[in-house]
Amino acid sequence: MDYKAVAQQTAQEVFGYNQDTSGWKVIKNSKKVTVSIKASKRFVGNIYRVEGIIPESSTKLSDFLYQPGNRLIWDKSLKAYNVVHKIDSDTFICYIITQSFAMSSVSSRDFIDLVFIKNYEGNMAIISSKSVDFPGYPPSSNYVRGCNHPCGYVCSPLKELICLSSSHL
Repeated sequence: MDYKAVAQQTAQEVFGYNQDTSGWKVIKNSKKVTVSIKASKRFVGNIYRVEGIIPESSTKLSDFLYQPGNRLIWDKSLKAYNVVHKIDSDTFICYIITQSFAMSSVSSRDFIDLVFIKNYEGNMAIISSKSVDFPGYPPSSNYVRGCNHPCGYVCSPLKELICLSSSHL
């Protein structure tokens, strides 16, 4: 399998979700986060988009999001997150195990994900991932093998904010 080509295609798909403005329905809106949903064109089910502002540079943020040591700190749904094969400095394969939840009525799952970090001009970064098959990590009877369709994060700086104020006495 040409993992690099799959990684680049996945990043393009994630970027496309970010650029797509039609058909999204807001299902949650708070001061910090907006969650939107729409039907997937790729599979039966929905895709979700979560948008928020994190006061950090997109480079630092993208570095933080997928470093294995950091990921286990901020993503409490994970039991394990390990890089099992490095393709190059921006492309790697991870073995991920999720926690069971709902009093173990939902079993732990394991995933083999191809992760790709792509930096663009203008201080934008995309961290994309997609499940792949990888020799040496076949499904195990200990976990339900999960499958992630193309997904990820788009980290981009906010455009310069212009504050307008008006006062009437």
